[in-house]
Amino acid sequence: MAGTVREATLQTPTARARLKRGRQPHWRALVPGKVHLGYQRWPEDHAGRWLLRRRVAGRYTTATLGRADEGNGAGLSYEQAVARAQPTVGAAQQPMRLTVRKAMALYVDYLAAQGKRTSDVVSRTVVHILPQLGELEVSRLTPATLRQWLAAMARTHALMRSAAGGRLNVRVHNPDDEEAVRARRASANRVLAMLKAALNHCYDEQLVNDNSAWGRRVRPFPNAKAARVRYLTVDEAQRLLNGCPPALRALVRGALETGARYGELTRLQCADFNPHSGTVHIRKSKSGKGRHVVLTEQGVAFFTSLCVGRPALDFAFTHATGRPWRNTDQQYPLRDANVAARIAPPITFHGLRHTWASLAVMNGVPLQIVAQNLGHVDTTMCQRHYAHLAPSYVADAIRAAAPRYGPVPPTNVKPLRPKKS
Repeated sequence: MAGTVREATLQTPTARARLKRGRQPHWRALVPGKVHLGYQRWPEDHAGRWLLRRRVAGRYTTATLGRADEGNGAGLSYEQAVARAQPTVGAAQQPMRLTVRKAMALYVDYLAAQGKRTSDVVSRTVVHILPQLGELEVSRLTPATLRQWLAAMARTHALMRSAAGGRLNVRVHNPDDEEAVRARRASANRVLAMLKAALNHCYDEQLVNDNSAWGRRVRPFPNAKAARVRYLTVDEAQRLLNGCPPALRALVRGALETGARYGELTRLQCADFNPHSGTVHIRKSKSGKGRHVVLTEQGVAFFTSLCVGRPALDFAFTHATGRPWRNTDQQYPLRDANVAARIAPPITFHGLRHTWASLAVMNGVPLQIVAQNLGHVDTTMCQRHYAHLAPSYVADAIRAAAPRYGPVPPTNVKPLRPKKS
């Protein structure tokens, strides 16, 4: 027999504001013992959410109806939430069928509500998750199913988006290429992390009762993160700048001077540059936190020339037409600039971030300072990618005291000098 639900006053924003915030929702019965309207608000949330709980076949199932209106008109009022729940009131309903497709959609909505970018999650979900897992019920997932899906994804070919029409082209996967295998496993691990995050979100929202199927029993591929870092020498960086058209040249120079990500640079406004402190303010980074990037004297001169005389709210970097840079706008122009500058292997825009960090570390900047300028929460990533480049006591000791075996015989063979662009 169902227990008695303690009624909460949910009708007005003022009444809801008095309720205790946290994991436990507050319920009001629409059909006693069968259908309840709930309200839940976490301490850090700007708005609460409406929940619908139904008792079917002796057990409760819970679904999210939507965001609650907290007096600003952005969300569902109490009356609207009741109206949305009405089709289930008094009717015999089947338990909510939470599929992986629905779970991913709920997670994307949650990220969007937190102000986070969702484009990468959406694109990887469409390509890698929905075709194989989309129609499976979350409650019926098994570790074996997820492990098989993960292994199959790591064996598939990488996909590249073409310039025309946005089609996905296949880049043939060579199983004998160790770097290609590592890269595909690293990509599969990223998709697995997104899937787990979505399923854990549904578990936290009490939409599913058990998370053991995707928990510790499904692990990512080990040793897949150690990517070979590609960075430019100073000479290569200068050649690349010379090979860029003016608008792209400014964007590339901005990346080389700051180590900032593409999205961070394209969101920069002229007001974010402070010539007095010699810093650029990244207001929103990948982690959601802001930071101040310290510039060299050349970096200060570059941003001064870029922003001087312009309105404070203008985007610092734009196309030649004045249009802001959008997602992936840089890919094909940068590819052409690599060809023009004879950069081989070609550098990606993210490689410019590696270039700033690698050259800074080799010039003696401590890893902690590099991590701070890059926006990392600690030095873990810098240790992984750049520690071998840092001058160290170990390297100095070996070069000073390791055995020598006599001079190397002279040779007439000399390395070819690269052609000047």
